[in-house]
Amino acid sequence: MIPEAASLPYEQKLAHLRRSLGALPGAVVAFSAGVDSTALLHACRQALGERLVAVTADSPSLPRAELADAVALAAELAVRHVVLATDELSREGYVQNEGDRCYHCKQELFVTVAARRAELDAGAWPVLYGAITDDLGDHRPGQRAAAEHGVLAPLVDAGFGKPDVRRYCRDHGVRVADKPSMACLSSRVPYGTPIDRQVLQRVEQAEAALRARGFRQFRVRHHDQVARLEFADDELPRAFSLREVLGRDVQAAGYTFVAFDAFGYRSGSLNRMLQPGDRTMQPGPLHEEAR
Repeated sequence: MIPEAASLPYEQKLAHLRRSLGALPGAVVAFSAGVDSTALLHACRQALGERLVAVTADSPSLPRAELADAVALAAELAVRHVVLATDELSREGYVQNEGDRCYHCKQELFVTVAARRAELDAGAWPVLYGAITDDLGDHRPGQRAAAEHGVLAPLVDAGFGKPDVRRYCRDHGVRVADKPSMACLSSRVPYGTPIDRQVLQRVEQAEAALRARGFRQFRVRHHDQVARLEFADDELPRAFSLREVLGRDVQAAGYTFVAFDAFGYRSGSLNRMLQPGDRTMQPGPLHEEAR
């Protein structure tokens, strides 16, 4: 359900966010270096000062470039940052990659945070994550795991959507204001296709090659020996003009065939494979970055 605050003017949403964060004893922020979690981390830094720790889950599904950016951003915001190794590949529900994969991922993160609280030196501070109102209408099973662990979503409660978090970052000079949407590497793999370390490495290498060519918003969707490339509409003409070069780049990552998606980049496009009524489609009571 979209909160009533979503209809408020931006200034009132911001005031709501500041009040709610200021009332906390401190916070542990699940930090992915995306726009949403970075906006939340910055707002927490302003409201809570040093009563704050950012936690990034490091696993095979996190691109190395995103881990490096998380480390850099936390330093820029002067926030204590802890990188926790997580092992969602040890969870059968995650590896099997049914429609509830993100539930198992978030379970791994929140269980790991709970188990290593002493290391975080965070006392009874609540765990926060960067869910926004845009996430409430999509298939986000990770929200169910957050609710089960009592993880808070202050941006949702304050009615923040994607335009709001981008505006927040822009107004406060946070460099991710225009950063393209990102998600874990597993979101490139169709539901029902098992996930392993080799698949994730292949996707990461292929996407790194496209990024090195100067593309910003894209996905490499994994279909066994076929890589299906999605590019944002404004980048699709250039991508097509470089199709042979990009094809060789992606083949070097281990794919036999390379296809261009005629419809371009679409957040969560693999969610179309889920059938209505599937038990794994039921939304949780409460985010993952757009996929």
